[in-house]
Amino acid sequence: MAWNAPSRERRVLRAGHSSIAVTLPKPWAEAMNLRPGDLIVFDQNDDGTLYLKPAPVPGLTPEGSPFLVQARSFDTPGVLHRLIVGAYRVGHDAIEIRTDIPLAPERLEELVDAARGLLGVSVVSQEPTRVVLQNFIDPSKYGLPQLVQRMKMILVAFLEEMEEVLRRRGKSRRVTNLDEEGGKVLSLLVRQLFLASRDWSLARRIGSPDPRQLLEWRVVVHALEELTTLFGDALRALSENVPPKSDPSAEELGAYMTELKGQLKSVVDAFMHPSLDHACEVYHAGGVLDASSLRPLSPRGPVPRGAARPATLLLQRAAACLSLLAELAIDRAVAIGTETIMVEAA
Repeated sequence: MAWNAPSRERRVLRAGHSSIAVTLPKPWAEAMNLRPGDLIVFDQNDDGTLYLKPAPVPGLTPEGSPFLVQARSFDTPGVLHRLIVGAYRVGHDAIEIRTDIPLAPERLEELVDAARGLLGVSVVSQEPTRVVLQNFIDPSKYGLPQLVQRMKMILVAFLEEMEEVLRRRGKSRRVTNLDEEGGKVLSLLVRQLFLASRDWSLARRIGSPDPRQLLEWRVVVHALEELTTLFGDALRALSENVPPKSDPSAEELGAYMTELKGQLKSVVDAFMHPSLDHACEVYHAGGVLDASSLRPLSPRGPVPRGAARPATLLLQRAAACLSLLAELAIDRAVAIGTETIMVEAA
């Protein structure tokens, strides 16, 4: 586990007449909010290594018990959907819904839609006043880097679909599928982060060996959520009001999307494979892209007044979001690297 501490060694100490002990690293103890007298539990591997974590807090729901939502009725549309998504994101494997009044067909359909939109979730029991959903995903099989790479592919697909709309001058047929796919992966990413924050051995297995990196990952996921929303809205705006061939703003938008797609790939690559030199290059490219995106918005510049304007504005906001990820790529390279670069004087 990388703590960036001066030394990872601990001397074995005598504790009493027949026991021995070692001290715990202070950063880890503080991150776990451990105090003298607290209990910790450990798992022993076949190779002799130990994994430590704080003991479960008394009074919490036992592991494996369903998350129970009980109400007299559910009448407001969307509430059940959000409850299920929230329970999934914070790590519950089983979700049980109970009501005094039988669920209306619309609410049952809402439950099924919620399960369909979450990776690994199925309805395992359905009665008029009781529904149980179960998650079957093994969290150790879904690494954070792999999920972020999957999100990059989905975001690139959004941009390529926008390019296809401009090429065909026709409506998109993929916007709903892309929205759903992005939502599934994002919900799983949030779930993984919640689970990893409670189990550092899981955090290590899914790509976050230092617990302090979980905050960084959360910022990344938030940026990916924002990009998914912006790309989806831009695709819908473009699809609902396809620019005619005579609209010059469409050509400008197409060129801008090409630049944005290249920057998206570069930013994710710089974050996933930390290199200070590469991160600085990507950060500079993002600044150039931001500067170029200001020209269409300038009152004195060629403001796109045609059908492409709403999509253009949304994609410019997406470029600003990519700049945030570029900053994180530099932070990550500085935090874990020993590389230095020479910056030429102006």
